[in-house]
This record gives sequence, C-alpha cells and structure tokens, in this order.
Amino acid sequence: MKNYVEINQKIKKFNKIISIPGDKSISIRFVLMAAMGLGVSRAYGLLSSDDVNASLKAISKLGIRVYKKKKYVEVIGQGLRGFAFKNKTVINCQNSGTLMRLIGGLVCKSKNSVVLKGDHSLSQRPVRIIEPLNLMGVNVKSKNNKLPIEIIGTDYLRPIQYKEINGSAQIKTLCCLCALNTPKNSISNIIAKNSRDHTEKLFKYLKIPIKIKKKGIYDFIEIKGGYQHNGFVQEIPGDISSASFFICLTLLSKNSSIIIKNVNVNKTRTGIIDLAKKICPNSIKIKNKKINNGEDVADIYVKSSKKFKAITPDPSINSKVIDEFPLIFLLVCKSSKISYFRGISELAHKESNRLKVCANFLKQIGIKVIEKKDSLKIYGNPSLNINKNIVVRNFMKDHRIFMMACVAGLTFKGSAIFKINDSDSIKTSFPSFLKLMKKIGAKIK
Repeated sequence: MKNYVEINQKIKKFNKIISIPGDKSISIRFVLMAAMGLGVSRAYGLLSSDDVNASLKAISKLGIRVYKKKKYVEVIGQGLRGFAFKNKTVINCQNSGTLMRLIGGLVCKSKNSVVLKGDHSLSQRPVRIIEPLNLMGVNVKSKNNKLPIEIIGTDYLRPIQYKEINGSAQIKTLCCLCALNTPKNSISNIIAKNSRDHTEKLFKYLKIPIKIKKKGIYDFIEIKGGYQHNGFVQEIPGDISSASFFICLTLLSKNSSIIIKNVNVNKTRTGIIDLAKKICPNSIKIKNKKINNGEDVADIYVKSSKKFKAITPDPSINSKVIDEFPLIFLLVCKSSKISYFRGISELAHKESNRLKVCANFLKQIGIKVIEKKDSLKIYGNPSLNINKNIVVRNFMKDHRIFMMACVAGLTFKGSAIFKINDSDSIKTSFPSFLKLMKKIGAKIK
C-alpha cells in the first residue's frame, strides 16, 4: 500500500465553509482529567487520532473503563487513588509527547510502576519529566533522559516548588496534575514561562483550587492538594493547529475564501492568527466568539491575500505559535524582503527537528535561508514558482511537516510535481486532513 501523495496541480479558486476535528491538546487533557475524576465524564467532539487513542488505551491499562459511542466518548473515573494496574505495566505513548509527559501525574502515588515507551521519533526526544517528578519524591529510571523510562510512585508525594523556563505547557501540566495528589491543603507553587493554558482553564471549570498571577513572561500558579473533582461533560472545539493549514492555504491561493467554524481561539494558541495578520493584512477576521467549558471558541473568516509582508516577530510570541511555525515560514516566502525568527531552538525538539527540516525544505523549493541553532532568516520571493519536481522525505514522519508540504505543493508549484512521503503521519493529529483538502477542491493523488 502506497504511503505517499502526489500533487500535480495548484488548487483552484474555492469558497467554502468547513469544520475542523477536535483540539488535540484539549482532547488528551480531557482523557487524563476524566480518568482522575470520580464518576462518569463525557466528551463530545473528542479528536479521533493516534495520539488521543493512545491516551485512551493508556488509562484503560491503568484500570479505567472507556466507552466509545457514536456521538461521544465516556470515561468512568475512579478518583485520584482509583487506578489499578500491575507492577511494570507498559504504556505505549506512540508519537504523543503530551501523553508521555502528562501520564506521570496519574501514577505519581501508585505503588506499582509503569514503563513508558514510544515510537522511533518520540524515543529520540528528551522526556523532561525526571526533575519535577524527582522533586516530588517520585523515582524515575531512565537512560540519557529518553524513552523507555520507568516511573515508580510514592506514598509521600511532596508539594512541588518548581520553575519551568522553556515555555512547556506539558511540563507545567505534569506539575499541576501531580499537585492534585499531594496531601490535603498542601500548597504547590509552579512558576511557568507563558505557554498554552488549557489545563488551568479546565481546573477553573472543574472548580479545582488554583490561583494564577501573571508577571511578565511568567505565570505564578498555586494549587491546593487533596481536592477530588467529579466527572464532567466537555465539548471539544476545533483545533486551531489543524485549522492553520486551511488558513494558510487560503491566504496563499488566488481569489478564494474559507470560513472555519467553532475553532478554539484560546489566546495562548492564536500566534498563527497574530503573525498571519501582520504578514497578510486585512485577510483574517474572528467572528461569533463564545465561551465553551472555559475556552474561547469562534469562527475564523479568511480570504486570499494580495500582499505578503516580511516580519521579525518578538520571541515572546514563540510559545503561542510553536506548532505553526512551518506555516508561517511558508507565508513569508511570498514577501519581497527578509523575515527573521529568533529564539526558536524549541523547534528542534518536536516530532522532527523542525528548524532543520523546514530550512532544508525551503532551500529545496528555491528559497534562500540562513539557519542557526536558534534562529532562521528567510529571504522571500514574491515570484516563487516551482518548476522542478520535489520529493519530500526523511522528516521523521512529522505530521505537521507532511501537511505543510501539501499546502506548499497546492499553492507554490509551477510545472513541478510534488511527491510527499509518509502520508500515514497525519493519523497522529488530523486523520481526515486529505479528505477535507479534497472536499475544498485540492487534487491530491
């Protein structure tokens, strides 16, 4: 069975209204918080992808019952201390860094240990959870700070005092989940560099005792231990990271427009909108805003852009656009000047080394770049028209690189044929990506 796609022609004019599958970050957090809850939790619109399914399998291995219905997924939580599993239970995180880094918050007080493993890509990435877990008294056995690792819980979980300096929402969330398991009324203090705040919003929605103060680029988070939340119902909005591919496709296409319904527009995730508005003025609007389970949800209106500006964004925005940088890089390719991105070394620690992979891809399609350890200069070319055949491979099956390459092939190509390998990578976050692209008129073989 072939595991690649071919793009032989640009996408033609389109004017469509679409919906995007559920947000991956929120879906995984629902699964884990529902497992820690007491009673029945139900999610509507839960993303059906490899990462989320790996999370559902993980809690099932911890003794939690999961029921998949046609319109919703139900999780029967047994409370913070209700997990039941054998010693050295193996959990396969597959490609999910979120699952790998958050699952410790569920098993941190368990007498039996869990062994975490993952696919080849995830096994190359630093786990980053050892230090905070050790500070709380949890033992982690690891070689070189990479998978596989063994997590051995403790009955004497200490409240954590921890400073997260990388802007990792995953490590911040791990600390928050562990804090729930500390003794009643104990206080954990987490100082975390600004990052997506889905966990904090969910804590507030569930009335879990949490206080947050923002000071500059850091959030000061205080959590009381020993609070048991009950089962809950959550509606999962569309994923803005997935919507971003259609936003950029529309901006780069001619005489086209799209409306993307019910998308999560949490301000810690809308860096793609903020930067795209600077690159393509007057081409994006956010309408029909509402609050859903504590999250901002809205419709995104996009029209083709006639002008593309170069940008040099302040690095303070990086955490808000970390997953969408490959698409931002594509947009500035159409500028007539130089764009400069700084402080982006975190891209090297994604599913692939996205900094290097993106730099190589841009060179491949004829764009001049200067790549350094934590920065990228892109020399735009408004006349970019690719006439030599392009083969995209060796990107560690990174789902976002595959989808970015599809957007490039549908908008930049001249007489070239794009062959993009590892089409199965989209199962990680957006299994219906190709189907939805074809729905709006993309000719992808």
